[in-house]
Amino acid sequence: MKLLLPVLALTAIPAMQAYAQTTSIGVYKTNGCGCCLFWMEHLEENGFTPTSEDMFMGSLAQFKLDNDVPRRMVSCHTALVDGYVIEGHVPAADIRRLLEERPDAVGLAVPGMPYGSPGMGSEKDREAYDVFLILRDGSTEIYSSYAEG
Repeated sequence: MKLLLPVLALTAIPAMQAYAQTTSIGVYKTNGCGCCLFWMEHLEENGFTPTSEDMFMGSLAQFKLDNDVPRRMVSCHTALVDGYVIEGHVPAADIRRLLEERPDAVGLAVPGMPYGSPGMGSEKDREAYDVFLILRDGSTEIYSSYAEG
């Protein structure tokens, strides 16, 4: 048994390293956007390692289009994580689920800036909102829903 434990530990290391790599997330936003910073704090509190790049509004809008975010799904910031696009104030739990399930999709979006979504005020007083899965053909479907708080 004593010999088996080190072998098990060695086999777990690659799996842990692969998981750690999926937690890095790049956030593209405009300079001085407070809600983007609060969303990044939410990510950090939930095991992600966000980095940010400030962009001018026009460049950010083009970045969203270049990464297949439909105009009707646009929010204030766009993130890239492990081959997926995350648009807006998507909860960390939904991003984790996306990374675990690995659907053939562009990514997730919370269009607009709903009050009570991560980075947008108190979750206790939140308005109802949906998280959408962006499919490769540009269509969307509801991925998860959050009731009014």
